[in-house]
Amino acid sequence: MKTRRVLRAMLLALCAAVCLMGGSFNVQAQEVTTPQTPAKQPETKDDETNLDTQLFLIIGTNENVVEPKLPASLDSVVKQLRATLPFKNYRLAATMLNRVKNEGRLDVSWIGGPLSSTTSATLTPSFSNFVIRQVRLVRTSDGQQVVQMQGFNFGARVPIQTGQAVASNSPGVFPTGGFPTINYERTGVATDISMREGDPVMVGTLNVGTSGDVIILVVSAKRTQK
Repeated sequence: MKTRRVLRAMLLALCAAVCLMGGSFNVQAQEVTTPQTPAKQPETKDDETNLDTQLFLIIGTNENVVEPKLPASLDSVVKQLRATLPFKNYRLAATMLNRVKNEGRLDVSWIGGPLSSTTSATLTPSFSNFVIRQVRLVRTSDGQQVVQMQGFNFGARVPIQTGQAVASNSPGVFPTGGFPTINYERTGVATDISMREGDPVMVGTLNVGTSGDVIILVVSAKRTQK
């Protein structure tokens, strides 16, 4: 009788052990075969912010001319000019407004402009170019929003008379007295700058021929109003 009880207890213990092993195997199998849920990838949205850039070409001269009123947005720049550059008058020669996408580029070319000679602009015009390799909004360490212009370049190819060709007496070829020899030379300003959004800043100056006048480059940029 006692032997039967011992055998029965051993049999029950063996069955319990088999059941535990089977359950553990099933759990492990489920863990292995159950596919893992893929992690959600963060959505990336294209930045559709646009900026309006303004390039002002201001002429500084000592000629006694009537000085036209400059835009009110340039008051701070004109105040700085009068304190640093000894010119009697300042006038606005041109304004260029262009829209560019944030982190985009800008490339503008045109014929003529303030570097052209008024006496020969038709036959020998200048060729101007305004390029910004990248315009982007960034935030400084103190949280201030600024506009960076990488690869700012304003330049022109201007006609320079380098000599006088020999005149021809043959009718219909060249008039008596000859004609000038013209070569085109490059001039301009290239730099990297940053500015507070909406505030115009002076970039640089360019001499204009032998008159003593200068072209002052002023630029500003701000986000477009939706």
